[in-house]
Amino acid sequence: MDRKKFLSLVGMSAGAFAVVSCLNGCSKAPLGANPPTVNFNLSLTDPANVALTHLGGYMYYQGVIIARTTAGLFLAVSQTCPHQGNTVVYESGPNDFYCPAHSSVFAPNGQVTGGPSPQNLKSYNTQLTGTTLHVWG
Repeated sequence: MDRKKFLSLVGMSAGAFAVVSCLNGCSKAPLGANPPTVNFNLSLTDPANVALTHLGGYMYYQGVIIARTTAGLFLAVSQTCPHQGNTVVYESGPNDFYCPAHSSVFAPNGQVTGGPSPQNLKSYNTQLTGTTLHVWG
C-alpha cells in the first residue's frame, strides 16, 4: 500500500470515529443541565419510605435524593452529580450531599462547596403534611 492510500484510509477511519463519537455524545446536554421537573408525594407510612422516618435517613425516588436532617427537616436535590453523572449520598453528620466517585460536596440547598463538580445540584421544595411528604420543583 502506498503512502497516499494509507493516509486516506487513516483519515476516513478517524472521520468515522468522530462521527460515531458525536452521535453518542455531542448532542447530549451537559450532566445536570436539565434536571427533572418533579411533583410527587411520599407517604411516610409506606414501608418503601421507611428511611425518611429516621433522622439522618435518605432515599432515592424518581431521580431525586430525599433526606431527613438530624433536626428533622426534609431536603430534596437531584441525585445525579453534574461532574460525571454518579449518584450522590447524604451525610447527616456534616449535613451535606457527597459524591463518592470524585469527592464533590454539596450544601443542603445543592450548592457545590467542594470538588470537581462544575454545577450545583438542582434543589427541590419539600412540605410535610401529616405523614405525606410533597416534593416539587
